Amino acid sequence: MADQIPLYAVRSAARANRKRAAYYRAAGPGAERPNRYQLEDESVHWDEMPLMMSEDGFENDESDYHTLPRARGTQRRRGLEWLLCGGWKVLCASCCDWLINVCQRKTEPRARTVWLGHPEKSEEKHPRNTIKNQKYSLLTFLPGVLYEQFKFFLNLYFLVVSCSQFVPELKIGYLYTYWAPLGFVLAVTIIREAIDEFRRVQRDKEVNSQLYSKLTVRGKVQVKSSDIQVGDLITVEKNQRVPSDMVFLRTSEKAGSCFIRTDQLDGETDWKLRVAVSCTQRLPAVGDLLSVSAYVHAQKPHLDIHSFEGTFTREDSDPPIHESLSIENTLWASTIVASGTVIGVVIYTGKETRSVMNTSNPKNKVGLLDLELNQLTKALFLALVALSVVMVTLQGFVGPWYRNLFRFLLLFSYIIPISLRVNLDMGKAAYRWMIMRDDSIPGTVVRTSTIPEELGRLVYLLTDKTGTLTQNEMVFKRLHLGTVSYGPDTMDEIERHVRDACPQVALVQWTESVGLTLVHRDLTSMQLRTPGGQILTYSVLQTFPFTSDSKRMGIIVREESTEEITFYMKGADATMSAIVQYSDWLEEECGNMAREGLRTLVVVKRSLTEEQYQDFESRHAQARLSVHDRALKVAAAVESLERDMQLLCVTGVEDRLQAHVRPTLEMLRNAGIKIWMLTGDKLETATCIAKSSHLVSRTQDIHVFRPVTNRGEAHLELNTFRRKHDCALVISGDSLEVCLRYYEHELVELACQCPAVVCCRCSPTQKAHIVRLLQRHTHRRTCAIGDGGNDVSMIQAADCGIGIEGKEGKAASLAADFSITRFEHLGRLLVVHGRSSYKRSAALGQFVMHRGLIISTMQAVFSSVFYFASVPLYQGFLMVGYATVYTMFPVFSLVLDQDVKPEMAVLYPELYKDLTKGRSLSFKTFLVWVLVSIYQGGILMFGALVLFESEFVHVLAISFTALVLTELLMVALTVRTWHWLMVVAEFLSLGCYVASLAFLNEYFDVTFITTVTFVWKVSAITVVSCLPLYVLKYLKRKLSPPSYSKLTS
Repeated sequence: MADQIPLYAVRSAARANRKRAAYYRAAGPGAERPNRYQLEDESVHWDEMPLMMSEDGFENDESDYHTLPRARGTQRRRGLEWLLCGGWKVLCASCCDWLINVCQRKTEPRARTVWLGHPEKSEEKHPRNTIKNQKYSLLTFLPGVLYEQFKFFLNLYFLVVSCSQFVPELKIGYLYTYWAPLGFVLAVTIIREAIDEFRRVQRDKEVNSQLYSKLTVRGKVQVKSSDIQVGDLITVEKNQRVPSDMVFLRTSEKAGSCFIRTDQLDGETDWKLRVAVSCTQRLPAVGDLLSVSAYVHAQKPHLDIHSFEGTFTREDSDPPIHESLSIENTLWASTIVASGTVIGVVIYTGKETRSVMNTSNPKNKVGLLDLELNQLTKALFLALVALSVVMVTLQGFVGPWYRNLFRFLLLFSYIIPISLRVNLDMGKAAYRWMIMRDDSIPGTVVRTSTIPEELGRLVYLLTDKTGTLTQNEMVFKRLHLGTVSYGPDTMDEIERHVRDACPQVALVQWTESVGLTLVHRDLTSMQLRTPGGQILTYSVLQTFPFTSDSKRMGIIVREESTEEITFYMKGADATMSAIVQYSDWLEEECGNMAREGLRTLVVVKRSLTEEQYQDFESRHAQARLSVHDRALKVAAAVESLERDMQLLCVTGVEDRLQAHVRPTLEMLRNAGIKIWMLTGDKLETATCIAKSSHLVSRTQDIHVFRPVTNRGEAHLELNTFRRKHDCALVISGDSLEVCLRYYEHELVELACQCPAVVCCRCSPTQKAHIVRLLQRHTHRRTCAIGDGGNDVSMIQAADCGIGIEGKEGKAASLAADFSITRFEHLGRLLVVHGRSSYKRSAALGQFVMHRGLIISTMQAVFSSVFYFASVPLYQGFLMVGYATVYTMFPVFSLVLDQDVKPEMAVLYPELYKDLTKGRSLSFKTFLVWVLVSIYQGGILMFGALVLFESEFVHVLAISFTALVLTELLMVALTVRTWHWLMVVAEFLSLGCYVASLAFLNEYFDVTFITTVTFVWKVSAITVVSCLPLYVLKYLKRKLSPPSYSKLTS
């Protein structure tokens, strides 16, 4: 597949050769060679070996490995050389960071002691409890918006040109001809930003002004959310937002617990159980919270929303009461109370809350088309400077030549059209409207309207699995009890084998269907009804929730009738296989279920004596009260029970594919898009879903990257992968991390040549890292699609992020640039709307530049004929009208043009593949438009000069009228599919020009333009300027037709 890709070593060849010789001389003749898997701090260094080594040592074929040093191994620059070659940037950045830190005076957050109901006892100042999503303040709004506009070359250039008109020696026209277009662009931008900022301020004000009940010695008082302080006792009602991070003290629910919704925090729609501190829950009345002397010791604020360590202490009891606090005792800000009324003590406010700390400012995405047009405007600026220098040179540098040079720069400034930015922004708004109005993809929302063209330039699609390719609806499919396996057709035989071991919704629903019903469940007990009608009552002694680190969860229960204590646990097979007694069928059956696309759970149990449980309970309670390393100590205590567990069963649930996933993926592959699946699921399940969804065809080879833990193993496995040809790659997150640490460039190059890549066991951070790797190494446009909160970082990192409103909430949808309701909508979004948006904007941008080039060419011809005079050809309203009412509507109507119908674009997705090469807008197509502009501008100006008879004002009338007609005809020649609005735009502009002739007596001879002579001269020049281009276009379509022409015919 990639034999031509060298897997480079890092250091020099000489050192590598010395190490190679040392390897073979090790311990003399016949002695055992050093182990190639030895630790990295020993004598053999893998970064000094060529990355092409077989099992028998290094290969002799020099073409197989390269020992040339990489660029990163170059000698470090020193002194002045370093300063001149980029060191000054590092120094400036360091100084700026230092100044920012000094000005902001950031303090490192620390652990804190919070007294219940006494915020005045706080030892340090905490941030205000305000939510601030606004980008600017009153002072920074105007400077900030202007900076964002003038950092683009186009706008900055026109600002300089407009300001130059205040200098009398440089003034060549009316001020409004320069400031009116620039002012219009800035006004539209400022108004749009002001509206968005006002909406942000209103949303912030609404949230910060929400009223909450605060418990004080005078009773309950109403306070605004922004006035809440650390230490306040706050009451939150059902369906009310939690205003700040709190420790849960008390609830109106008798069970001492409540449920909260966290979909706005982590994107998950399932409710979370939270438990009140038992000491405060047992108090007789709510007012007693203020009479007790108690405090909460909380760890310093950090990002992790799934962990918390703290202690609750009541000092006025004998002995003092100490309770450990964990994540189940917290109420994070931005969550919603789903049951009961709760009271909590505030521990973190404002920017120290988990929700704010996990809110990252997404990057300001700029489309590739905008970057390409920015490069073209720079090329036009160079052409402008060159043309001005030529004119001054031909003038002979007479007089104040530098002033003449600047005047020529101003005369030819229309080479770079300021209307380009306006037209493109209006086009993007039109594309947004078209996408959201498409009945074929209902519910689609465009949240970032600046990058619709990116949808037509994508090369890599990175997709999540669960909820994106699959429905995230679990259906119980398989139960294996060791001696026999039961499927959907044999479920009636399972009733005598059922166990209380599978509490997920799908499994609970299934157990009810076969006769075992969950009658009652609270924090301390549960009741089950057996198929025979008997009620079994269990006391819940301990629960161990699922964590991403342990990948398992457990419960210790005591059966009331027999007093038997049992420890049940379930979890992923990878973790459970290490703690169960030997089983000859566990691994095989888990593999079988994974190959069927089922998600597996292993259920185990262990019977405990009273002494064993009491010993564990004391050690566990002591560990939970630890202030330092609590999580490690609690995990160690639990692991002491996880020994010799008895295997009960393996369950398999199916996550069904989304509707029309297979044809959608096939369409995208035919469109030339490479698809990578990034999932946190296990390798076998991910591979099976990749096959069932046809991401990987069943006849295609799959290379499963073996687990690697160090550089040596990665070195050998990459060599094995390098010899494979045209195969899909499946790699785990751990192996990926190791390979990227040492062989990032080599792995990415090899993976990019695979038809499909599946990365399993990926963390959200790894997903985003993979996106950035592809952007950095391939310089191609990437798209990420997902449906859960764990996909947000990947979506925001991609050039184009797409979110699906799924079972896991709206976090991904809200963070994405585009939001869809079903995965199958992605195909039409890309091959229809993405393709058309890019082709339309490419045509629109080049036509707007042609409009400026043609009039600049006429100015150059005019100046050349009249002894290189720096005098404007057209002044005042003629220039403003030419860029607006006379030509704007037909040119902008190009956003309605289409080369093929949407149905054809879906039926032949191969048409999309041409766009990734950027041929619709390139220096080649730009050069063609430049030549067309030069030809037409020359014909229009020379023709008017040749045909005019007596007065120069006739030259203006003939040339300008022919110019307007030429632009209207060029739009007609460019259009491939007519829309009725295009016809209206053509006649509207023509009508506006004809009507305005009566009011342009300042520029034209009204008597002359009503004669037949004027009409035939204008017609002749217009025909000469357009007819040859039409003939060339006709011949090109006949001799070298575009790919879509066969479909349209």
